[in-house]
Amino acid sequence: MDGIAALCDCIRETAYAIHVYLGPGHFESVYERALIHRLRKLNLEVDSQVRLEVFDEDGTRIGECVADLLVQRSLIVELKAAKQLVPDHTAQVLGYLRASRHQHALLLNFGAAAFQIRKFTCRPIQVGEVSAPQV
Repeated sequence: MDGIAALCDCIRETAYAIHVYLGPGHFESVYERALIHRLRKLNLEVDSQVRLEVFDEDGTRIGECVADLLVQRSLIVELKAAKQLVPDHTAQVLGYLRASRHQHALLLNFGAAAFQIRKFTCRPIQVGEVSAPQV
């Protein structure tokens, strides 16, 4: 698959199809397993419950966080099964991006009546630089 935009489109379409098929009302883990299954059928590399290293601004490793999925080793995918996405969900994903130094993430919500998806991009942060992720 070429490019992050194509990868995001593929995940969006796959996740939407899962939402249409299953509908809201399941646990997050059900949607996660469904998405893993379908993405792997598309020959995408999918790792679940991925530990991401967290770095301080000077490059020192200070801990880790756990993302729901990492697709093609480049795209963080965080899943929710909530009635509505809230600012805390966005803050979680932005924190993952900034702390782990990944550049791209998707936030998917299967719990609402209408499927919700948000894409986030964060340019790489250089050691010693302070920068905010972009929504």
